Amino acid sequence: MNFDLTEEQNLIRETVRDFAEREIKPRAKELDENEEFSYELTRQMGELGLFGMYLPEKYGGQGLDILSYIIAVEEIARIDGSHAATLAAHNSLGIYPLYAYGTEEQKMKYLPQLCTGEGLWSFGLTEPGAGSDSRGSKTTAVLDGDEWVINGSKIFITNGSVEISKGCTVQAVSGTENGRKIFTTIIVEKGTPGFTARPMHGKLMWRASDTAELFFDDVRVPKENLLGKVGEGSHIMLSTLDGGRLSIAAMGLGAAQGAFELALAYANERKQFGKPISKFQINAFKLADMAMKIELARNLLYKACWLKDNGRPFSKEAAMSKLYCSEIAKEVADEAVQLHGGYGLMKDYDVERFYRDQRLLQIGEGTSEIQRLVISRLIGC
Repeated sequence: MNFDLTEEQNLIRETVRDFAEREIKPRAKELDENEEFSYELTRQMGELGLFGMYLPEKYGGQGLDILSYIIAVEEIARIDGSHAATLAAHNSLGIYPLYAYGTEEQKMKYLPQLCTGEGLWSFGLTEPGAGSDSRGSKTTAVLDGDEWVINGSKIFITNGSVEISKGCTVQAVSGTENGRKIFTTIIVEKGTPGFTARPMHGKLMWRASDTAELFFDDVRVPKENLLGKVGEGSHIMLSTLDGGRLSIAAMGLGAAQGAFELALAYANERKQFGKPISKFQINAFKLADMAMKIELARNLLYKACWLKDNGRPFSKEAAMSKLYCSEIAKEVADEAVQLHGGYGLMKDYDVERFYRDQRLLQIGEGTSEIQRLVISRLIGC
């Protein structure tokens, strides 16, 4: 077993860490406070090559492995959850299904423009009445001649309503068979008549990322916009979530690392009873436990990435990684606030933002309860 990263992977970590600390960190607090999506920082992430990292060069990517991409997400999340969310959702949920299931014509049409930071793509699965139960979708798609006619809505869609949103991959009910719904995925471009997006504000977390409601009112798209085959929609969306779990896990890992570093620095600086609070055993043990949990989370996530990169089954490990890294982010962020005392509750301290941002991780892309359900099935329950 070799736990060493390659020279290229180490360089990616150093480069992304430098970018996050130099460009994102100085603006993260203000963007969060104003609920402002940064087009400039998104463009800069594109210029750095963070979008489509794992795509072949002919589609605009860099042909890197999944672990390299996950390291990049981890390093952005170490500084700010909002920009990590933009990166992770676009790569794992936006780009991936187009690459994995699109025709060559579809790939060449959409993917190159989605690797530059000038355009984002969204993943239309969740609905007001269909969250953990993805098969509860009510959005419909009916083939009328040479066009699909789509009606319905989606909610909590990342990257769905900003100016550079280019479109969405939409799961819709396209019919029934033996009393069961048939799900199909369809590509819907921004600007299509009847397709509207509305930003959602007032969020607890990821306030500088874009979250949207999408509405489809007799939206007509060419039948060639079918992604995959009719009836494959549920498979396409759920398999996409398998890979997406790795990026959410990376966000949890990065958030935990960032919160831990803030806590350690503060505990070494803050003095009570004549010495740094890190010298009190209760606090030293907290920090030791935090470091241990982060190490375990990183090993589990990197193993899951190794399995995927080597063409091995990885669904179980992806679910475990998403679950464990999310839960560790919660535990570490909570203890980080505790170590800051009253200051940890003030917006002047970054740890307050980490505490809020981690909360989504136990909900998004499959709740912690759903991850346990997935794991239980995969171990034979």
